Amino acid sequence: MQDFLIQLHTQIMDVDRIPVIVMAMLLTGVLGLIMGPLSGNANPALWWGLDSIFGKLGERMDRAHRARADLMFRGFLISTLVIVAAAALGQGFQYLSRLEPLWGATRVGLLAMLMGGGGVWFALLRLYTALEQKKSGERMVEGAYYAIARSSRTNLASSDDFGINRAALGFAAFSFDKGVVAPAVWFLIGGFPAVVIYSALSMMVWRFGKKGFTKGFAAIPLALERLMGMVPSLLAGLYLTLAALFTPTAKMHKGLASWLGYKNRAPYEQGGAPLSVMAWALNVSLGGAYQDLSGSAIQGVWVGPEGASAQIDHKHIRRALYINIVAHILFIASLLGAYTWGHLVGLDYKGLTLPRIFD
Repeated sequence: MQDFLIQLHTQIMDVDRIPVIVMAMLLTGVLGLIMGPLSGNANPALWWGLDSIFGKLGERMDRAHRARADLMFRGFLISTLVIVAAAALGQGFQYLSRLEPLWGATRVGLLAMLMGGGGVWFALLRLYTALEQKKSGERMVEGAYYAIARSSRTNLASSDDFGINRAALGFAAFSFDKGVVAPAVWFLIGGFPAVVIYSALSMMVWRFGKKGFTKGFAAIPLALERLMGMVPSLLAGLYLTLAALFTPTAKMHKGLASWLGYKNRAPYEQGGAPLSVMAWALNVSLGGAYQDLSGSAIQGVWVGPEGASAQIDHKHIRRALYINIVAHILFIASLLGAYTWGHLVGLDYKGLTLPRIFD
């Protein structure tokens, strides 16, 4: 039994990549808090780069008046182009990290480009401060709104403060899932080739997916990203649930309740388990209809306990920031635990004498 678990453990992931993940998370956290979101976009830097290359092309191809089959074919073409480019980039990252390792700093820096963290905290903190001190000036408020609007692809010009705050809380859950947990999981499993391909797919879904309300153009990337992202999304929801235990005024039992049933829960394309946990644990209503930056009307579902308020104020942003940071800490702690365990079983597997736990 022990030999089977050891072999399974070593085949699923390479534990020697865990320190790289932890250092990349710390690097993105520190740089993001100091520098803020890149060009107002708190998502991973690679998303910004791929969007600048393929975003305009995708917009020209995604024409709502065309037939669904035509849009799906167009989406398939650009998805293939993006995936091929991502696969080549992933191989390039792998080659570069071996050519110039710089004592591991190259791998850490490259992986940090595929992860979010500090930029999200910066955007949430700035929005919280702007709303708490509205008298501090219009420029500060607009700058805070811009980062949330661009990062979540939400048209905040048509939203009130409550709608803006709901977008911010939803983005906090989304970024922990797609910008932290999922990249870490795929880097553990397949290194740079796997994580770059996943990041490219998640960028396509963020840019063109419209929370699942696509006319057909994003059907292919939506399906592929769901295939790769479902398990990491459940893991992200689990860490947010545990983080509720350490968050003031959050209710862990309601976070646990979000896993039971389907009513008032977010579908995967609209945030899935992470958004549901965030809404239930903080006892608020998130989601709902909104307009994205392309002008499309997104008829999102309402997520949260019955009777929960959708009037989200700046205090809820502070709690969402807190639960997001605690979830990061718990995730790092579990990674370090897995690293320790992996080396223990690795030593045992090589024939050294260690206690046999599974006899």
